[in-house]
Amino acid sequence: MKFAQRLFYYLGGFAIGLILLFFFLGGKKASCDYSPSARVLKNIRIKNKEYSEEVLANIITYKIDTSDVSEILKNGDVDFSASNTKPDSCKIYYIEGNSKGKNINMLIENCDSVARINVLNIKK
Repeated sequence: MKFAQRLFYYLGGFAIGLILLFFFLGGKKASCDYSPSARVLKNIRIKNKEYSEEVLANIITYKIDTSDVSEILKNGDVDFSASNTKPDSCKIYYIEGNSKGKNINMLIENCDSVARINVLNIKK
């Protein structure tokens, strides 16, 4: 069998495999959240969120809304050196990110069933 024939069979099988893969995984919301930061952010996103009084006051003062917070929880970065991940009950994470040109920093207490946003600051 010549090299061209082997290449043709290989590429044909590869194309069929890709089509089957897209067929089976196309309708599902499959995601690849393998990094520690992505797993923490996904865990916080799926929980009910509670806002402290200080955070609600900052939201009004800085004219941001909960969609900005959701965007940070989707695209932000977790600073593990500033976080406290040692407790068994509720871990505290320091998350920073950008939304609409504003640098937003949050301190979130991540418990089993709820995520409490305790601090929200805007850096200019």
